[in-house]
Order: sequence, then structure tokens, then C-alpha cells
Amino acid sequence: MNKKKLIMVGNGMAGVRVIEEVLKLNPYFYDITIFGSEPHPNYNRIKLSNVLQGETSFEDTIINNWNWYEENNIELFTGETVKKIDTENQFVVSSTGRKVTYDELILATGSLPFILPVPGAEKEGVIGFRDIKDCETMIKDSKRYKKAVVIGGGLLGLEAAKGLIHLGMNVDVVHLMPHLMERQLDPVASTMLKKELEEQGMNFLMEKATVELTGSERVEGIRFKDGTEAEADLVVMAAGIKPNATLAQESGIYVNRGIVVNDFMETSIPNVYAIGECAEHREIVYGLVAPLYEQGKVLAQVLCGGKNKAYEGSITGTQLKVSGIDLFSAGEIYEDSTSKSIIVHNEFEGVYKKVQLRDNRIVGIVLYGETKDSNRLFRMLTEKQDVSDLTSISFLQAVGQTEANDVASMADDEIVCGCNGIVKETIVKAIQSDGLTTVEQVGGCTNAGRSCGRCKPVIQDILEYTLGDSFDQTAKKQTICGCTTLSRDEVVAEIHEKGLTSIKEVMNVLEWQNDEGCSKCRPALNYFLGMVHYDYVDERNSRLVNEKMHANIQKDGTYSVIPRMYGGVTSAKDLRTIADVADKYNVGLVKLTGGQRIGLYGLKKEDLPAVWEDLGMPSGYAYGKTLRTVKTCVGAAFCRFGTQDSMSMGIELEKRFERLDTPHKVKMGVSACPRNCAESGIKDVGIVGLDGGWEIYVGGNGGTDLRAGDLLCKVKTEEEVLEITGAYLQYYRETALYLERTSQWIERIGLDHVKVVLADRIKRDELNGRMNQTLARYEEPWQKAIENELIRDTYYTKHQVTIVTE
Repeated sequence: MNKKKLIMVGNGMAGVRVIEEVLKLNPYFYDITIFGSEPHPNYNRIKLSNVLQGETSFEDTIINNWNWYEENNIELFTGETVKKIDTENQFVVSSTGRKVTYDELILATGSLPFILPVPGAEKEGVIGFRDIKDCETMIKDSKRYKKAVVIGGGLLGLEAAKGLIHLGMNVDVVHLMPHLMERQLDPVASTMLKKELEEQGMNFLMEKATVELTGSERVEGIRFKDGTEAEADLVVMAAGIKPNATLAQESGIYVNRGIVVNDFMETSIPNVYAIGECAEHREIVYGLVAPLYEQGKVLAQVLCGGKNKAYEGSITGTQLKVSGIDLFSAGEIYEDSTSKSIIVHNEFEGVYKKVQLRDNRIVGIVLYGETKDSNRLFRMLTEKQDVSDLTSISFLQAVGQTEANDVASMADDEIVCGCNGIVKETIVKAIQSDGLTTVEQVGGCTNAGRSCGRCKPVIQDILEYTLGDSFDQTAKKQTICGCTTLSRDEVVAEIHEKGLTSIKEVMNVLEWQNDEGCSKCRPALNYFLGMVHYDYVDERNSRLVNEKMHANIQKDGTYSVIPRMYGGVTSAKDLRTIADVADKYNVGLVKLTGGQRIGLYGLKKEDLPAVWEDLGMPSGYAYGKTLRTVKTCVGAAFCRFGTQDSMSMGIELEKRFERLDTPHKVKMGVSACPRNCAESGIKDVGIVGLDGGWEIYVGGNGGTDLRAGDLLCKVKTEEEVLEITGAYLQYYRETALYLERTSQWIERIGLDHVKVVLADRIKRDELNGRMNQTLARYEEPWQKAIENELIRDTYYTKHQVTIVTE
């Protein structure tokens, strides 16, 4: 059966959730194409404020990495915006001129920041706060400028302001209304919030209407309607958002505030749907993630042929993601003549709780300073429960409950993760049936906790409650991923004992929860099998995407190619070849890398095989979990301080261990003297020349988690350097967790332990023996392994280099 063609315009949270749900219902129904204007895979925009506030990295916000798209056969065009939709002939045209036809089309174009229409709004230094690029701009500007103004005292504005304070800027928050977050908080809670934020360093300019942004090319200040002014090197507009509906409107699709949809997310044009912040449903445009995910489930059912459940709208809850502040609100905030409120206000502890009632049912919630009751109260609000039998005390602390977050008293159908609509029962069943032991595993299995993260403490409580006495023991057990309850050591032991020889066999015999595995366990199993079996045929489709492509994907979707230069030494001939390739393929950037090599950046995916063929040089494996580089100084051959021939030693090490699969990337350095010009002291393996010998350092790391290498031993000859290094690397290969750097590994198992192992001559010879057997397969069997792969792509194998184009 021919698959139908599904195109999604937009690569954000709402749209990709639809694709996830479609894949669950029928993974073989569609050929899926996604266009994303940003040069990134799908990431969690909710956590942008955490990135800005220094609490997480952008990498940690990635929801679906590049591998996910590859594994699900999704064609993803990043950095490419759809500019035209022909709804009659059913095709789209992108900013690059790419024309793609569709059977079904989803518009998930999101929203745009509302930029105040005032003079000066176009100046440099005036930005919104909607994507990672905005975060990057703020981080960059904070290093040069110190005065920021945030326009908007709502959720987004306060989160941006907190991030800018973290970056060291002085921040004024401008707000038109007399109270902050007036749509979510009553005056009492708003006043408490303002006081706490002032203590954190924010300055507020309340009831101010902006009329002009001053300055020449770059913004220098802000002028208000009352005649007052404020200085500003950076202005962040966070006064609201507007649906990104221009493309739909230009295509003849009915647009009001947003793209108008019915209860099945259908637009006015057949086979065209809209979801997320660009969609208007029953005259409401939702800006929070929970309703967008509810829409996603409904649309997925429609796309897979069912209309058994309609989307009827959502009641949303709000929290502020600012460190040290606990806040939740939902429903009606202000009383009227028909409602009454139960209020607890503890000024000493900074706690305020207000629950608003009408006809014995909750219609509004405001919690400040303590939000443990939020899930239970929100459920009572959405289900319109009758609370007439509850007293004011038992109301805020459920009947028979001594602690407001007591998991045992939670109903099975009580929502734990509001963003994803996950109830307690779903989490408990997943823990019991799939053997889950960590919050991350629960998230991977059920999606609970993967969005805003507010429910993670409750998930942890549910884990402890469900696992009982076994919680402490199992919680410490580090499994490979959520597909199995087995640890790394247990899986490797089973491969040895049962003679398992393929990824599919491991998954079947060891009863993997997910028949196809995931992007975490498949590369790990591929490595373990290769580490155990010397004749293992590498399964390239289970490699990480960069390894499959033999190139590093860049933020704009292009690739970088880095040929190997042993020890950083090259020749005039190779330099001419690289220059010719750079000209031929219009390489955007030619750069000397930190590993003493030349990188070619900005290459197109389809050009990679030809680039490697024209280079005729082995790959530098700048993308691989293998030996990356051996950095060297010029050594005794040229330097007056050099005591040893560092270049020859480095080249020998690199040629011996190149292409060796390791749990994580490995970098080496060889310095000819203790002056350490090759930075050997912060490498995975560092060699330092002395008069009459060498020092070997291990476990160094020059990255984010800087770690100086530990002195492993001193030796006299180059042969001893190779012997000790080989045994050390093999022991690391055999005992490290997958994706565990040597710096982490050496701290986990201990330097003294490694010294004892390598001091044993018999063990050292055994380790080198297994290393030699492993290295042998990278010669003749390497090309044979590629030729035997059952995949559709063309591989280039010259010089043991494998290239795949997809």
C-alpha cells in the first residue's frame, strides 16, 4: 500500500506532539515531512527561561534529537520556511524553492512576539523572547551591555527579567497595569510576588505606557507617556504574542485572530489542519502547552481515520518559572457577587492560598509560596466536583490526609502531569510493568514531566510509593534507558553468557520493553556487541546520526568535514587538495580546529560522498565515539626546550588507535617537555616528555567540566607508552558506561584501582591482546562490514572512510 504524504509546517512542541501521537497509532500510515524555520531539532520552549537563568543548557531542552527523525523516517528540513501553499493542487513551496506535495497538511506555525508599534521599535537591541535565538542574543549582549528593560510584567516578561539578572544586567520591568501578572494573580498575590522579585534584584516601573524607544542605530533608552524616561542598552518585548497566521491567510484559509479550526482541528480548507498557538478554537487562542497537547491527541486520531473524540477547549493552569518562587493559578481570579473565597494568608511564611467557589464548586485557584495542593485542586476545578461537604480546613488539606502531597491518598485518575494529561494510574502501571526506577524513565515511557517539569517531585513521590522498600536500591541502579531494567554491566554479562550477537537478538532475549529500542540503547548495544565480539559486523543504522553521515551536522543543517591529520602534521599536497575541495563545493568556512586539523564547514548533505572522494584522505572522525585527535607540539626536532620527539610519538599513537570504538570520544596530547604546549594535562590520555622518558596522564577533560589529568605512571621507552596506553584504553572500553568520558570513569572506579590493574603484567598483556584483536577488524573486515549492510544508501569506503547519504 502506498503511504499518504503528510507535511507539517513548523517543528515546535505542538506540531511534533501530533507526529508522536500519529506514530503511536499507525507508524506506517504516512510519509512525513517537517519544515522548521529554526536550525534545530524539536526543543522545549518552556525551558528557554531556564536556559537564560543558567539552570540548564540548550542541549537539555531537546525533546526529539536528530536521531529520532532518522529512526522514524521523517524528512526534516531545518532552517527552511514554507512560503506558499497551493491548497487546490496540494503542494507547498519553501524559502529554498523546494516543492513538496501533500495529502494532509498541518499548520503548526506557532506565534510571534507582539512588538509594540512605537517609534524606535526597529532599532538594534530591541528583541522579543520566543526562541533560542533570542536567548543567545541576550546572553551575547549581556557581555557587552549592562542596562536592560523588559516591557511586560506577565509570565514571559518576568522569566526574561530573571534571566537577564542572572547574566549580570541591571533590569527594569515596565508594566502597564498596577499589578504584575494581573490575569493570573489577585492584588495580594501580585504584591507578594513583586516584593520577592525586588529582593532578587528586579526594579519595577509600574503603570507606564511606552511611547518611544530612543537612540541612533541601537536603542539607548525608553520614553513613557507620562514624560519620564529610562536608560536601556537592550529592550525585550514581552507584552504578549500573536498567532503566526500570515501564511494561512495568504493561502485563502480563514483567519480571525488565529487560523480558525473546528473541534477536530480542521481549517476552512479540506485536508488542512492547524494546531498550537497559531490556531483559534471557539474564539480562543491557547498559549500554554497543556491544551496544545490535548489538541494534538485529537488531531492524531483524525489523521489516522477516527473522529471519536472532539476537542472542546481547555481550562489552563499557570506557574511562573523563576528560581525560588512557587506560584500556581487557574480559572477565575477575581471575585464577583456570585462567588465566595476561602483564603489562607500566612504573611510570616510568605504563603497565600485562595480558592474561589460558586455553587459549591471551585471556579478559581491562586496559590503563592506553597503549591503542593495544585494538582488536586486543579482536578476538582476541571471536574466541577461538589465541595459542599468539605470544611475550610479539610478543603485545603483533603479529608483524612496529613500531608497535602501524600501520594497514597491521590485518586488513580488524578492528573499528575497537567501539560501532558498523565494521571497517577498511568505512571504507576508504567513503573510496575516496565520496571521504571527514575523520573527520567517515567518521562521517556509516559511523557510525564517532559514539558514544564513542575510535576517531577510528585513523580518522584509516586516512584517511592510504588516501589516501596525496593526504591532506594533500584533508584541507584543506572539502566541503559527506559527500554530495559538492566544496567550496563548486566547487559554486557548477558551478551557474554548467552552468546548474543546482534542488537535484535539482545532485545528479544533480554525482553526489551520497546521492540525497536530507542536512540539511547541502540548505539549502546552496537558498541557493547563490538566490544565483546571481535568479529562483530557494525550496524551502522544504530550509530548516532553524525557517525552515520561521517560528518558533523551544524546548527543551520549543513555539515562539517574534517579529514585526519596525524599529530597535526600535514603536507603541501594535502593543503592544495583541501583548498581545491573548498573552492569546488563553495565551503562557507575553512577553519583550523582545536585538534590541529582543518575543518570544512557549511557542506550540503548530498555533497558529502563526493567531497570525501575528492579529498582522498581518511576521516578525522570528528563526529565519532572514538579517538578524535592526538595533539602534538613540534618537539625535540625543532624546539630548543623539547626533550622527546613528540610529533613521531603522536603520529604513532594516532595511527595505532584511529577508528577504535570507545564509550565516548577520546582526545590525546603529546608534549615534548613539561611546558606542555600540547595541553597534555587536560586530555583523556596525555603524554609528557622528560629527559630519558615519558609521563602518562589520564582522565583529563578540557570541556565544560574541566579536570586535570592524573599521573598514571612514568616509563622510559616509546614501546612502553604504546603498551600502557593500549591496556588503559581497553580497560576503559570494557568497564565504562556508554557515553561516559574517561574523566567521569576514572573518578567512578578510582585511579588507584586502574593503577593496580595495569601494574599486573598478565592483565596488561591480556588487555593488549584483546585490543589487538579489536584493532584487526578495522582493516579488511571494515569494508566487508559496510558492503554487507542491509540499508538503501551508498557508502564510500576508500581509506576505511564510510559515508552515507540519505
